[in-house]
Amino acid sequence: MRFDPEEYRKKAREHFEEAWHAGTRVSTPARSRNQYPRLAYRQASPHPVFAMVQRLRETYLSLGFDEACNPIIVEEQEVYRQFGPEARAVLDRVFYLGGLERPNQGIGKAELEGIAGITGKQVTAEEEERLRELLQAYKKSAVDGDDLVHATSQVLGIDDGMTVEIYDRVFSAFRELSPRSSRSTLRSHMTSGWFITLGEIWEKRPLPLRLFSIDRCFRREQEEGPTRLMSYHSASCVVAGEDVTIDEGKAVSRALLSAFGYTDFRFMPDEKRSKYYMPGTQTEVYARHPVHDWVEVATFGLYSPSALGEYGIGIPVMNLGLGVERLAMIAYGADDIRKMTFPQFFPSPLSDFEIARAVDVREEPETNEGKELAQAVIAAALAHGSEPGPCSFSAYEGKLAGREVTVFVEEPETGSKLLGPACGNEIVVYQGSVLGIPDNEKWKEVREKGVATGITYLSAVAVLAAARIESGARCGEAITIQVKMAKLPSDINIRIDEYAMRFITDNNKKVDVRGPVFLTVRSEIAG
Repeated sequence: MRFDPEEYRKKAREHFEEAWHAGTRVSTPARSRNQYPRLAYRQASPHPVFAMVQRLRETYLSLGFDEACNPIIVEEQEVYRQFGPEARAVLDRVFYLGGLERPNQGIGKAELEGIAGITGKQVTAEEEERLRELLQAYKKSAVDGDDLVHATSQVLGIDDGMTVEIYDRVFSAFRELSPRSSRSTLRSHMTSGWFITLGEIWEKRPLPLRLFSIDRCFRREQEEGPTRLMSYHSASCVVAGEDVTIDEGKAVSRALLSAFGYTDFRFMPDEKRSKYYMPGTQTEVYARHPVHDWVEVATFGLYSPSALGEYGIGIPVMNLGLGVERLAMIAYGADDIRKMTFPQFFPSPLSDFEIARAVDVREEPETNEGKELAQAVIAAALAHGSEPGPCSFSAYEGKLAGREVTVFVEEPETGSKLLGPACGNEIVVYQGSVLGIPDNEKWKEVREKGVATGITYLSAVAVLAAARIESGARCGEAITIQVKMAKLPSDINIRIDEYAMRFITDNNKKVDVRGPVFLTVRSEIAG
């Protein structure tokens, strides 16, 4: 069920424990359609980045590369070992990891009074001593942060919700914490991990080594843009062996990228000349695609003996890397890497067809007999729609909920026709707006270019009448449904899913289903 998030946020700030316990109120009551085994899941759509990761994994494996998992956290000294003097400039683009020091929280008179104010009872001498010991154990890392709240609750004999308030409102040392940076970094490129991995295994496995890794890297860019993210996926491989040359990079490029539809290849010297590559070997790969023509898709090179020597590696190593997101952008025709990777932050516009799918009736009968009743009401109304009032026509005679029911379509007022002028209006979505329109020349363009929902005012009201009469029959009650002027969708039994309504309002579109309906449906129950 839906709930008001602002209400619970306010409650949590005023009294966290009460808000926490009140959370169970929003649990959805079980209904037949959302209970297992009727509750089921369907095959859904993959994310383009992870779909590309999977395709790259399968391709690397098919080419005989073993999968590796390289370290994500890299110490600063490793960057100096790989880049030499250039490391000072390179480190400007890495993220350093920080953490919170464990506070030295004392227990004095103010803290004891604060705890009593929250728990409603005084802290005993035994509880005070045990609490001091717990906080000291936490300071010395003998107790994990995940366990601290629950352990405090056990010491004081209180609920976890109260304990959270104590740490928030009473223990000032915890409120004043601020992170401090370490010398550990998040890897900015997969090369940082390859040196560490190869240094451990190159003398312990048969050569040549062929390894790949597809994983996340982090780069502290000035800002993110259409082609640049601070967190991205690198699809990287290495070939290490005594006879490895730069031609390994060309051969791997062709074999890897051919699986993605690329045909011709060009290998161009890369002007960036990273110091962990051997001079003259850093190469950019350009490939021709039948749709996208020539695009830059990868970079490869031979690792510098100077950098390899820092890790005791005594064989040539070819490294190739490509950006997964860039390859996915090309494959999916995306023009902005941010929108492709994080579509939830860049909602795409809904088409008229998608909005039309979100338009439906609010109430409808549950039984086949009720559905037949709705069709009978529509047929009778259309057959006698121009008859002047007062008039009444039998639309249905039969059983509903085990009772004999007769249903009439009627107009009680003199001078009015059985059906109002808007009954024949159909709901059509056109250029993002939901419109109820008649079948005439004025609305010809909307009918031809818009997306019809297949719902007319008459059909929606007939379904409403059938649902209400069906429900009344279960209770033995006669029902009269009368719809006069329609102003809102609910007036004619129409609902629009909330996501579509949000799109309509956010884009200054409209919902216009106004019109004179003037339809009356009445039931009688025998006996």
